[in-house]
Amino acid sequence: MKKALRHGFTTGACATAAARGAALMIARQELVSEVIIELPTGAAVTFQLHGQTFSKTSAACFVIKDAGDDPDVTNGAELHAAVALTPAQKQRILITGGTGIGKVTKPGLAVAPGEWAINPVPRSMIAQAVREAFSLQPNPPQSPLIRGEAEGPSLIRGGGGGVSVVISIPDGEVRAQKTLNARLGIIGGLSILGTTGIVRPISAKAWTDTIDAALDVARACGCPTVVLSTGRTSELAAQRYLDSNPPPALPYQGGGLSLPPDKGGLRGVAFPEEAFIMMGDHVAYALRACQQRGFDRPMLACQFAKLLKIACGHENTHAAASELDLATLREWAKQQGLPVQIMDLVANANTAREIIIASGFDPVLLELVCRHAHQAVHDHAPDIVPSFLVADYSGNIVFSS
Repeated sequence: MKKALRHGFTTGACATAAARGAALMIARQELVSEVIIELPTGAAVTFQLHGQTFSKTSAACFVIKDAGDDPDVTNGAELHAAVALTPAQKQRILITGGTGIGKVTKPGLAVAPGEWAINPVPRSMIAQAVREAFSLQPNPPQSPLIRGEAEGPSLIRGGGGGVSVVISIPDGEVRAQKTLNARLGIIGGLSILGTTGIVRPISAKAWTDTIDAALDVARACGCPTVVLSTGRTSELAAQRYLDSNPPPALPYQGGGLSLPPDKGGLRGVAFPEEAFIMMGDHVAYALRACQQRGFDRPMLACQFAKLLKIACGHENTHAAASELDLATLREWAKQQGLPVQIMDLVANANTAREIIIASGFDPVLLELVCRHAHQAVHDHAPDIVPSFLVADYSGNIVFSS
């Protein structure tokens, strides 16, 4: 029997628990070893606290993030919260970032440029946890959360003081190097994220959320189109190819996939960093997300095996069955009447990679698969008119549709 996978908790939930613990220690003037917080889903969850310290006006502690069985770069990270009474900060809960929390530098994200990368839902959760710890009332409707500030009644008995909350992750900057934060314009560390407080194991949501965020940044930065890549090797090959001026001559330039007359070639189009979107295996999701944002002419960079999966119509290229893909390719080759040597390769090979290498990246074969990929893209997102860049296994683009 297959073992059930454990869910985990978001950075937002962990930061909220740490902030609540620190606030409770000030309010009670005693050590607190664990706290219960309510997640946006309504579930009540207990978190253990570590590194607790407190005084009459300040306290600090941290929560160790448990991502469950999800392969999360933040698993095991320490989410620290330092809470302090601030008599001069009248009736406010001011939430800021510290060491290891990134700052936003590009438009298009949930947080404005110049602000700490603490998203709206976690920010609201932290503010609510602090209010509850000090028995404060919720924000009045006319005082929305802006620029990290939360309005609230007097915190200090008989006075008009407020609270400062600083969230930090000691090794956040190092961990952030394994994420796409820098490309999204989040510099200096990690983001405090989460809309439900729960991390589902082996979930696609973290990746698709990143695709959405990357596309929003590309749109806000004025990119005329985007380049969707299935992997880093293909993306690097596309970047080198598109950054060349003019792009180098290819062994073969596809001629059978003409774009509508008013949307021909991409000569003269600039491709800034924000235009390159790592979609991974989430092809259909990325295409529909492009369509929603008006990117109707994306370029797709991939290697041949992924191109074949796209052509076969798989919404997610990771889960597709290779045996069925090869059988489909054999049928296409038969219908097209490809040269005998290519037909023999397709009939006897065990993998798509084996076929394309043995064929010497045959242009007729590449165009055949690109034609079917073009149709598959249309089936996923009817308004999309794609073009394809196919990379070899040495990091070079060898085909463009």
